[in-house]
Amino acid sequence: MTGALAATASRLRLLSLRELLVHRRRTLAAITVMAVSSMYLVAVLGIFGSITGSVTRLSDGIAGIASLEVSGVTDAGFPASVAVDVVAVPGVATAAPLIRTAMSTPTGTMLLFGADASSVELAGALADALAHPPGGSAKTPGGVQVGPSVGHARGDGFRLGTTWVTVSQVLTGKHLADLNGGNYILAPLALAQNITGRTGQLDSILITTKPGTDLAAVRTAVAAAVDGRAVVAEPRMRATRAGDGVRLMNYMALMGAAVALVVGAFLVYTTMTMAITQRRPVISTLRAIGGRRATIVADLIGEAAVLGVLGGALGAALGIFLGHLAIRRLPPAITQGLEARVEYWLPGYALPVAVAATVLASVTAAAMAARQVYKVSPIEALAPVGASAADAVPRRLRIVSGIAAVVVIAVSLAIVVAHRGTTSLAAMMAVFCAEITLGFALTAALVTAAAAAARVFGTAGAVGAATIERAPRRVWATLMTVLIAVVTTVVITGTNNDMIASARTIFAPVAEVDIWVSANAPDSFATDALPQGLQEQVAGVPGVAQVSPGAHGFAVIGGTRVMLDGFSPGSADPLFRALDDPTRRDVLAGRGVVLSQNLGATLDVRVGDKLHLQTPRGPRQAEVLALVPYFSTVIGTVGIGLDQLRSWFDRPAVTTLQVSAADGVDHTRLMADIRHVVPEPNYVYDGRAALAGLEAPLRQSMVIANAVLLIVVFVAAVALFTTLTLSVLERRREIGVLRAIGANRRFTMQMVLAEAAGIGVVGGLLGLVIGLTDQWLYSLVSAEIMNFTVTFHPTPVAPAYALGAVAISLLGSVPPARRAARLNIIDAVASE
Repeated sequence: MTGALAATASRLRLLSLRELLVHRRRTLAAITVMAVSSMYLVAVLGIFGSITGSVTRLSDGIAGIASLEVSGVTDAGFPASVAVDVVAVPGVATAAPLIRTAMSTPTGTMLLFGADASSVELAGALADALAHPPGGSAKTPGGVQVGPSVGHARGDGFRLGTTWVTVSQVLTGKHLADLNGGNYILAPLALAQNITGRTGQLDSILITTKPGTDLAAVRTAVAAAVDGRAVVAEPRMRATRAGDGVRLMNYMALMGAAVALVVGAFLVYTTMTMAITQRRPVISTLRAIGGRRATIVADLIGEAAVLGVLGGALGAALGIFLGHLAIRRLPPAITQGLEARVEYWLPGYALPVAVAATVLASVTAAAMAARQVYKVSPIEALAPVGASAADAVPRRLRIVSGIAAVVVIAVSLAIVVAHRGTTSLAAMMAVFCAEITLGFALTAALVTAAAAAARVFGTAGAVGAATIERAPRRVWATLMTVLIAVVTTVVITGTNNDMIASARTIFAPVAEVDIWVSANAPDSFATDALPQGLQEQVAGVPGVAQVSPGAHGFAVIGGTRVMLDGFSPGSADPLFRALDDPTRRDVLAGRGVVLSQNLGATLDVRVGDKLHLQTPRGPRQAEVLALVPYFSTVIGTVGIGLDQLRSWFDRPAVTTLQVSAADGVDHTRLMADIRHVVPEPNYVYDGRAALAGLEAPLRQSMVIANAVLLIVVFVAAVALFTTLTLSVLERRREIGVLRAIGANRRFTMQMVLAEAAGIGVVGGLLGLVIGLTDQWLYSLVSAEIMNFTVTFHPTPVAPAYALGAVAISLLGSVPPARRAARLNIIDAVASE
């Protein structure tokens, strides 16, 4: 047993490990692509896990043993009288009222908790602080307890909202430091209500039940007592809603990871194919001395598994770093309204999943390539390249592959065109894989086309064409690498441009507004209230022709976190402007609401249906007047008249002001005058800045896709270099003979360059055609994910990508061509 292990170790060291080290560029390229795949997977899982995990940990820390939570439909909360009704429900042991909201402080945004003694029964993170308040807190007006990261010491005073508070105690201990990263303020319930201006209002009621009570029955009774004025759910439901904001980023990142995995698997396949071709004499010798095919194949698959493990592990480390970086730079539109401070947290399954995905892709690709070993006899393995049966593509296999690829493409196209939701994403990846498979079925035709293209370059091209025809597998792999690079470039750049252009069409009305006033930055949702009376002050500025108010706010409808969008007459709100005039009048008159198209699908409602709404004033019904294609990072948007929003949802404040300048007024001067009227830290910006802010989350999500593009182009260049270098090595003696009978160095270089050009031309042209087709399909898929119609526009620079493929082919062939030209004639023709 020990001897067998030693023999295996020696064989792997002398053959497999040596092969990986000798062909460093090829090995590095394969590891790099697998690392990129793993990096994206870990980054995506880390981002999603950090957001949901942060909200979950915060909710668990506050809720303690609570099994139910009554929470506000909007961030305005609900009447405190609801708590009295909940306490009276049979089976309820504790109904702890809470204020929980984000507040701006001189040291940053902090989470304000307002609680009374009943929260001690929850046994949560704050139980000790509530059970043993500092002696001075009851005597000190405005006394609050703060988390260790707030940045204030005991006795410090600071302004919280419009109220001056004093730190009576800094809470310490691990469980208190971990709660929201220590960034919170704990105040008595009445003081918190006064600070937030919510006297008589609550944000949450946490409920524990009596022993032996049926939780489902208690939940039903609590829901009846609440009577639609608030939402009744488990405390962890907040984390589920928080995940809605990262769907767009997840889509982009998963698309990038999937493309990188496919490209990585293809590269491993070509790497193993080249390795088998180059090592055929070694394989033949092993076979001749008794080596079994299964052992040789296992060694090759083991090499691929090593590549997968190394790439997966390296990518996982990079993915953790990328995840940390992404969490710190998440767009405000994604993190807004989460309540919790997002801290990096990687789910335990992320690393095993990423490494397993890369290993599986590598091993599967290697197994497909290693089947060549079973086709070659010991004597035939010594045949030169092109003369062995392993170099020919079996006709039956090509036919079966072609039929399977056509069937997969047809089924996938039907799914994509029929708009089957997120299933379309899997269908698009199936199309991508089927296109590669169809290329395999058409190997002979592709090789013939590449050879014909090479012959255009004269005598040197004719020799290069002969070389192409002698090694169909290698030429196919190289050509498909070029094709994939062009397809990926056309699809990513084209789809990104289509999405940006389509989104800009939706958001265009905001750019028509002269000046916007908001309490939030342009790249955030305008959900914070502007100061009272500001609308009148802005309207009084000389040069202002009209001021149209608006309001936005998060709400929960049908268990889904949505955005409320309040309309007023003359609004340039994109959702409002997407409506026809009769629908606008009906919405403003309070005769119904409009929904973004994706929200209608989520809630399963159609135009004319009655939408059931929970509001702080009880259940309401509104007719659905229209379903509008609309882009948002949240799950959906509800458009409603501003007056109706204020009366139903207890949100009297204005969050945006749309300012129209009078004719002939200098806009720069007017903006400066309005800035003097609007107090800090509110924002004043023009329509162009508003449009850029709405596009920002989409552009930031596209960074991931653009990174995939760069990696694929890099891989294509490396693959071309390695395969053409292999071509030179395979024809070392042939090149030496040509040099011996009079071929000069220039002719030798031209021969290799013509071979590369033929491959580049065919790969570039086919990649252009397939890329434009896939761009159209991805536009259809993107419409399902982005929630608005993405219009396909062939990019004018697409032909340049085909020329770029030829340029990359030529650049990748320069080092091998120079190597061929510099071969020593005597060494080249010597016996190998």
